[in-house]
Amino acid sequence: MKNIFITGKEGFVGKNLASYLSENQFCVKRISLRNSWEYPDSSDAVIHLAGIAHDLAKTADDEIYFKINRDLTIQLFNEFLKSSTKDFFYFSSVKAAADSVEGHLDENFAANPATPYGKSKRAAEEYLLAQTLPEGKRVFIIRPCMIHGPGNKGNLNLLYKIVKKGIPWPLAAFENQRSFLSIDNLNFLIIKMIQNADIPSGIYNFADDQNLSTTEVVKIIGDSSGRGVKLWEIHASLIKNLAKIGDIFSLPLNSERLEKLTENYIVSNQKIKNALQIDHLPVTAEQGLRKTIKSFQK
Repeated sequence: MKNIFITGKEGFVGKNLASYLSENQFCVKRISLRNSWEYPDSSDAVIHLAGIAHDLAKTADDEIYFKINRDLTIQLFNEFLKSSTKDFFYFSSVKAAADSVEGHLDENFAANPATPYGKSKRAAEEYLLAQTLPEGKRVFIIRPCMIHGPGNKGNLNLLYKIVKKGIPWPLAAFENQRSFLSIDNLNFLIIKMIQNADIPSGIYNFADDQNLSTTEVVKIIGDSSGRGVKLWEIHASLIKNLAKIGDIFSLPLNSERLEKLTENYIVSNQKIKNALQIDHLPVTAEQGLRKTIKSFQK
């Protein structure tokens, strides 16, 4: 039985991944990086999930991002280099590469993060990539796009509440395509990477196979929850002006939230599928979303 240690085990991804690994006969233990901590004596893999997330409210000090996302990662990784652990998984983010994307984002994209969150994640990546790995060790830098699943909060939950209340969707005029990541597909990819000794170190994007527009997501939410959805195609320029007012008065719709709801952000997952020699992931984007939406109803 392989021993897997996880940081950030109490977070949404950590709880789901730990349960999935345990169900598949892995021994999963937690490393808390709060205050003083010790690196595990015996482990086959360390999965580093702990970090500070992107702060939409912009209340976090920029330096906090670097202290947690960069410096803690470096400390943990340096201990990994001295240990007998074979695999190190660092959960970065597609935002370490770019905040906005034209076309498809793949692992060869010249990283140019725009926010303290993305810059701190990229700084940790750069350190890991610059180190010489002892023989027999691997380091995987995982760049997931927007992760969702049962128990998850965020923009999907916000969209669900809008549909549930019967509020018309006012952004139907925006035509966008974006990638999502079901927690089921994330779990599947991680366990396959642990089990396959032939997967080389490097950066790997995680995303579902299909892309969806936000309006398509709203329609799926309505269908999954048995509610009709009213779609309003209000001119985009008017919506953008309303969002600017939201910036001033701290309203639910502001420019940053509007951007996240209507941006194009397509992430390629072809590299990891090629490495695993698979054609598709087990859960489609729509199946994953329906499962998440069903959990909101409970």
